[in-house]
Amino acid sequence: MTPTRGPTVVTRHCPAKLNLSLAVLARRTDGFHDIESLMVPVSLADTLTLTSGGAPGIRLAVCFAGELAGPRGRVLARDVPADSTNLVVRAAAALAAAAGVEPALDIELCKRIPSGAGLGGGSSDAAAVLMAAAEAWELDWGPSRLAEIGSTIGSDVPWFFAGGPAIAAGRGERIMPVAPLGPLFAVIACPATGLSTAAVYRACTPDATRAGDAGQLATALAAGDLQGALPFVHNALEAPARSLCPEVDLLLADLGRAGGLCPRLTGSGSACFTLCRTAGEARAVAARLAALADGEHPRWPAVMAVQLGMA
Repeated sequence: MTPTRGPTVVTRHCPAKLNLSLAVLARRTDGFHDIESLMVPVSLADTLTLTSGGAPGIRLAVCFAGELAGPRGRVLARDVPADSTNLVVRAAAALAAAAGVEPALDIELCKRIPSGAGLGGGSSDAAAVLMAAAEAWELDWGPSRLAEIGSTIGSDVPWFFAGGPAIAAGRGERIMPVAPLGPLFAVIACPATGLSTAAVYRACTPDATRAGDAGQLATALAAGDLQGALPFVHNALEAPARSLCPEVDLLLADLGRAGGLCPRLTGSGSACFTLCRTAGEARAVAARLAALADGEHPRWPAVMAVQLGMA
């Protein structure tokens, strides 16, 4: 069917995520891995604006803002496509097919989240367009139904329908919301080099003994016990990421010297983060990290102080 309403404009914020824990428990026969990960949204976000009711088809325009707007930051855009290979276009097309809708969409995507960094920007954008298109087309579909479509686009997409901190399990499609976390901040930084998720997973060694860590981490953080939480802040993909991208090794060392708590890789990288107790501490750590230079150029193309739990 073709919607009969006039033009509708829907704007969605698309938050990045951090993996505060990521256990790789086993290899699956379908080529994926069983994981268990406590993931949290952060205040860094893309913005997606969808306009329906124009000419038939799905058109995407991409722009860059924040850390990605400058000449050093643009390397972190890593050639974000504006064609049918973008997860936004694929997600909108999948929803249209499932709903029997002839799409007539113009989508503007303002990118602030570095790509190829393990921050979930593409997956967040895909979830946002599913919600925006469903609203524009007046589909009475709940989050679980939209998340099911999202799971065909990418393993991280269903998590973005949780609306807050949640544990992702299975290959990422099983989502278990957790209690809100206490006030927490972080500094995120990105190397110029991205990492292939598939390559990092191929190089990892599963460890089933980490099962249950995500739940203990969530419990400690919800109780405000940051010191008790730190032993559970880990990432099974960190060792293979370090071996595949020496910049990750250097960035983690720089984050440790700059301050903060427990520097870690997020997702499959290459972005890394360090936790901070307050916004002021995060700004101070970010300033120290941003001041590092190799010759005339900053060592790290993007350094961002963020608040956790901001969906």
